Amino acid sequence: MTGTQRPDVAVVGAGVIGLTTAIELAERGLVVQVRTRSAPSQTTSAVASAMVGPSVAPAGEPAAAWERASIETFTTLASVPGTGVALRRGRLAARASGPPLPGFEPCALGDLPEGFGSGFWATLPLVDMPVYLDYLVRRLEAADGRIEFGDLHHLTELAEVAPLLVNCAGLGARELVPDPTVRAVRGQQVIVDNPGLEEFFVEAPFSPSWAAYWPYPDHVVLGGTRTDGDETLDPDPDLAEQILQRCIAVEPRLRQATVRAHQVGLRPARPAPRLEAEQISGARCVHNYGHGGGGVTLSWGCAREAASLLTG
Repeated sequence: MTGTQRPDVAVVGAGVIGLTTAIELAERGLVVQVRTRSAPSQTTSAVASAMVGPSVAPAGEPAAAWERASIETFTTLASVPGTGVALRRGRLAARASGPPLPGFEPCALGDLPEGFGSGFWATLPLVDMPVYLDYLVRRLEAADGRIEFGDLHHLTELAEVAPLLVNCAGLGARELVPDPTVRAVRGQQVIVDNPGLEEFFVEAPFSPSWAAYWPYPDHVVLGGTRTDGDETLDPDPDLAEQILQRCIAVEPRLRQATVRAHQVGLRPARPAPRLEAEQISGARCVHNYGHGGGGVTLSWGCAREAASLLTG
């Protein structure tokens, strides 16, 4: 797309939802412009822990199809160099005893850390988000899509730019739409050098805090926390120490790991993701936001449905 060419589609937001949707449209032959206030590396997506799956939505729910489509796509991307996606085996465990999850290998009691009563093994895609976001930008540019930076106060401003719009503003949809049902759910993580871990671990069900770690070739992301309505972006040192100690209790090798960084992200939560079309000042607009902590897992499925809603 040349600098003066009028786009067919303007996409708001350059996080994982916006970039994936833009790619889906650009690779269908549409001229796409992404409008964003922040570079992809500065979005909430850049600090996502990004384990894709397992699919937990009830059969028949829209999210179930979105999850399956994304898991399939990320599984394929794991074999593509430079995407930051890799298939990893790991445990999902609960402190309470419970029945095995159909379709997964139950953990033997000896596989569970002290204090856990049940769990299962799974092999799932893990996504190194800074690397993956760079890949998405390259893929969008290869399809002649363009990213433009600038503030946006209302979607009607973009109706003058393109006849088709996609709102992937995440937390920004709260003011942009406006949508008062969108809220921030704060998450904090600790990044450490990888002491030789190859398998992930996630404690379920999620509560305000839980033990989780996701290994990458040279580092491990430790979590997790969720604080509803907290928009503080500065890391909390006490919370960081709690994260470390919970993960060390599960995996003692983390005790000697050097801390690299602390990071905070604000998940754009909503009672349910919004994926629907409406007319805005003569332009057809599809809303695709409100994915909470499931944005990466839902990204490709939602992008394909958004593209179909926009062009169908």
